[in-house]
Amino acid sequence: TSAEIGDIQKARLLLKSVRDTNPHHGAGWIAASRVEEAAGKIPQARKIIQEGCEACPENEDVWLEAARLHPENVAKTILATAVRHVPKSVKIFLYAADLEQDAAAKKAVLRKALEAIPTSVTLWKHAIELEDAEDARILLGVAVEKVPTSVDMWLALARLESYDNAKRVLNKARKHLPVERSIWIAAAKLEEAQNHKDMVDKIIGKGVKTLLRHNVVLNRSQWLKEAESAESSGATLTSASIVKHTVGIGVDLEDRFRTWMGDCQDALGRGAVSTARAIMTESLKSFPAKKSLWLQAVELERKHGSTASLDEVLAAASERLPRAEIFWLVRAKEKWLSGEIDSARDILSKAFELNPESESVWLAAVKLEWETGENERARVLLLLRVRERAATDRVFMKSAILERECKKFEEALKLIEEGIRAFPSFEKFYMMGGQISKDDLNNTERARNFFQRGLRACPKSIVLWILTSELEERTNVVKARSIFDLSRLKNPQSPMLWVHAVRLERRAGNETLAFSLMAKALQECPNSGLLRAEAIKIAARPEKKARCADAIKRCPDDPLIITAVACLFATERKYEKARKWLERAVALNADLGDSWAHYLAFEYAFGTVESQERIIKRCVKAEPKHGELWCKVAKNMANRKMKTDEILNLVARGIEFK
Repeated sequence: TSAEIGDIQKARLLLKSVRDTNPHHGAGWIAASRVEEAAGKIPQARKIIQEGCEACPENEDVWLEAARLHPENVAKTILATAVRHVPKSVKIFLYAADLEQDAAAKKAVLRKALEAIPTSVTLWKHAIELEDAEDARILLGVAVEKVPTSVDMWLALARLESYDNAKRVLNKARKHLPVERSIWIAAAKLEEAQNHKDMVDKIIGKGVKTLLRHNVVLNRSQWLKEAESAESSGATLTSASIVKHTVGIGVDLEDRFRTWMGDCQDALGRGAVSTARAIMTESLKSFPAKKSLWLQAVELERKHGSTASLDEVLAAASERLPRAEIFWLVRAKEKWLSGEIDSARDILSKAFELNPESESVWLAAVKLEWETGENERARVLLLLRVRERAATDRVFMKSAILERECKKFEEALKLIEEGIRAFPSFEKFYMMGGQISKDDLNNTERARNFFQRGLRACPKSIVLWILTSELEERTNVVKARSIFDLSRLKNPQSPMLWVHAVRLERRAGNETLAFSLMAKALQECPNSGLLRAEAIKIAARPEKKARCADAIKRCPDDPLIITAVACLFATERKYEKARKWLERAVALNADLGDSWAHYLAFEYAFGTVESQERIIKRCVKAEPKHGELWCKVAKNMANRKMKTDEILNLVARGIEFK
């Protein structure tokens, strides 16, 4: 356009003025030639830049612009002339090498360049890249003599050499560059590759001291980055050694624990497990008696380590803190889970010696024998000793459970009576006595006696009131109802009692009374997730949405309500919404087995095999222990030896979406 032509004319006049005013200013010649190039006047552009080469013969940018504007054969001639005027220009030599199509010609150009500029690291790198491994090694040998301050060249040469030669190369490099940490780290990695573990620590230690002696300032964060970098390259010993010698730099004594734990978590967040492990190891050396630190070390190995590394940490923790039961118990459990029963027994035997009065250790030993089918051994060799040396309410309870499993019901009841005399306010004795009498001996009167005694001793036990009502419901619904009425007087604002009272009326066919009770329950306990979820389940279909909205408003993060809403979505065939809400339920409380069971039941009905397997794996990892439906299956004596996935499957199979 005319406007563009006018702009070009203005630019020409302006740049001509620049050239005339300062003919030795290379940028003016380059700009003028580019204006002509933009205007499509290539011959004029070449003419201007040639004049520029004559006016500024020592300006490498002008020569490079001239070479760019001319054809390849002319460009080579221009660059040959340029080299005579600017013999130390790396850019000109590199451009000349790039113009050559043949590898041999490129090498020839770069070798001439190195003759002219033997200290150019850039030229050496380009020349070495064109060679095969052996020729590159020879070139690097010359390069480090010409440019002894180039860290990259020393390291590249060391990588191409054999172990012995690489050692010599790195030793020379350290003499020329004593304060370059990457040389020291490379030397340590070299020794680690040869499995020379002691040398790794010596080299890193000496390197850190040398740097400090030469007043090289490197903070802890920089060193930890080097450790993570070493780990990412597979040099875990080097990484650990760097941490060992530098993690304390610049950290006050009173801040060490907090700072190091922060470093450890940050390293884990970046996936640097070995670095985190090394930080943890150094922390344990400084705080060997800190139980919380050992627990974190155990958790780190459980998540990121091997079975052997976990056992090693647990053994060290047990040795350092012999009175801390948790480490003995976890170690014994890990051995048991891996099938090493005798090792688990040995660990618990040592724990006995150091913690003779520990209830947890004794019961763990009982459980080990029990779970491995050695019921008689558990009864005779352990339980008698347990009751003599650690007679607690839990010990009596476990003793009775074991007798019940062995079908020795009267023996179990004798133990319960003994436990009641020693611990009259322990509610589980009365529950177990009633359940054994009712379910195993079919003796309703004896069960009633246990429950009534329990209510007198433990009037605040919600479960005892429910069990008593369920027993009476068999023969007299009115009496069962009155028991619930009395229980609510003694235990006001108990959602569990209200829910079971509502269910009693529904089982008896009194739907109107059930809805009336639910209304009263919601008035008394308006923020109960249990009651709100039950209200959603029993509501008529047209009312369910309103119930859901009210429940979510009152208890937005209750997993029972979230699960109930998900079930409603499933029945309405809104499967993606249902899955999203079930995912939220298990995220809110992974310990609630009922949420996992509903999620799996949903996937059984509407999902794929892959999604089902994924839910089962996640549930097994979470190890849920609570939930009404879950506990009903898990605590059934017939299911006692079931694993988490088996319990999950059994509960899920009993759930229907309708």
